Amino acid sequence: MDNPLRWFEIPTTDLDRAVAFYQTILAIELRREHCGGGNMAIFPYAEPYPSGALVAMPQMQPRDNGTLIYLDGGADLNVVLARIPSAGGQVVMEKTDLGNNIGHIALFIDCEGNRVGLYSKD
Repeated sequence: MDNPLRWFEIPTTDLDRAVAFYQTILAIELRREHCGGGNMAIFPYAEPYPSGALVAMPQMQPRDNGTLIYLDGGADLNVVLARIPSAGGQVVMEKTDLGNNIGHIALFIDCEGNRVGLYSKD
């Protein structure tokens, strides 16, 4: 197994609001699907790389203290971080250097109440 990560799901209570939020902050388009008894919006991906989706299912609720995933923050995390407040989220940790040329991370609370990370090499 080269990469154990295959799929992630970010729970939503309002899929339309969450789609608008992530499309705004990441400047991407999500693909909507109905799958497994719920509605979802899938993040863009290319095989063989993993991807994930925003998911609206009653058994999944947003939270700020669960598993933490890091999304690709692009070339400069500050560009994405600047979009978060006006899109309905909150930056809870500004761009932070991990040292040793590992990269940078930041954390935010999305419009649904999920804590999510961003990562960039620079």
